[in-house]
Amino acid sequence: MVQTPACENQILHLNLPSSIGLYVTQEQFALLSAANRDLKLERTARGELIVNPPTGWETGGYNWNISGELYLWWRNSGESGLAFDSSTGFILPNGATRSPDASWISQERWDGLSSEEKGTFANICPDFVVELRSSSDRIEPLQEKMREYIDNGAKLGWLLDPQQRRVEIYRQGLAVEVLDNPESLFGEEVLPGFVLNLRRVWGEKWEGGHCPP
Repeated sequence: MVQTPACENQILHLNLPSSIGLYVTQEQFALLSAANRDLKLERTARGELIVNPPTGWETGGYNWNISGELYLWWRNSGESGLAFDSSTGFILPNGATRSPDASWISQERWDGLSSEEKGTFANICPDFVVELRSSSDRIEPLQEKMREYIDNGAKLGWLLDPQQRRVEIYRQGLAVEVLDNPESLFGEEVLPGFVLNLRRVWGEKWEGGHCPP
């Protein structure tokens, strides 16, 4: 919904059909993001604005578990590189501004950015990205986003579908690998030693009421 001033004392509410896109420049996007911090905004490479409402409690819990596990790996690995949660936006080489649900960038690539390139939204595609499908998400746009990450420099990407207990793994130069109900995911050579226990992410309980180690 866009608010358009009609006169000094009146505001009209304009509802945009899903078939009509709202296009903004990078500068306008930065202003919108600063004015709407409760929303997760993204911008496509063509400049179309994507407005994502706050997540529900279940998706928020999944995101918390994923970011927490990534943080623990980062801390225990000697704080290698930089890890980010879902509130962080990046300007990809194709001009899109995207906010993965979790991400990581190597120290070498981060140090290669100038102060201007780091800016509010860093001009870089993370080496590692995670996208989490919520119950209201269509899978196809998320798959397109994952391919966009890989095309713009990501080395490893995980698309997690809690409803189907399915994971799609994206790697540069390889076909997408689909796993049905895996127990764990591995960071491979991108994040050495990182293991994401999916039972812990999904919040499943073992006998005795405890999450798996």
